[in-house]
Amino acid sequence: MKITGHARSPGQRKRDVMSRLERETDIWVATADGTGLPCLVPLWFVWHGEAVWPSTRITSRTGRNLRDGGRAGLAFGDTRDVVLLDGEVTVFSSADVPGPAAEALRAKTGWDPRGDSPSYAWFRIRLRAVEAWHEEHELRGRHLMRDGVWAV
Repeated sequence: MKITGHARSPGQRKRDVMSRLERETDIWVATADGTGLPCLVPLWFVWHGEAVWPSTRITSRTGRNLRDGGRAGLAFGDTRDVVLLDGEVTVFSSADVPGPAAEALRAKTGWDPRGDSPSYAWFRIRLRAVEAWHEEHELRGRHLMRDGVWAV
């Protein structure tokens, strides 16, 4: 593989990340249990109110890990357009989830977990760190957010 493109500016990388948060339907969610056993699954999500909002059963391994661990790693699937996100998790039941967030997921995916099994929970993931790069030539400057503050 030969690198032919120029490195994007930090501002362009942030715009590209925000575009993916708006348009993508699936995001990889990485969690771990109390013993450190990792779990990685793709979930539907919506970007709403400056947070990632997926929903899954609280009884699933991912649901329990999100609830108990309070943190999640997130990523998009393209290895030539890497976006890694780290965030803090707040859990909501279907009865407690803010209506605008639930409606945003329904509008994006056509699915409303509030009408599904009562074991579905909602997870607001507020970003604490964001990295983005295209291949090795963009590794420098990949940290766009640290400690919840955008560097760009």
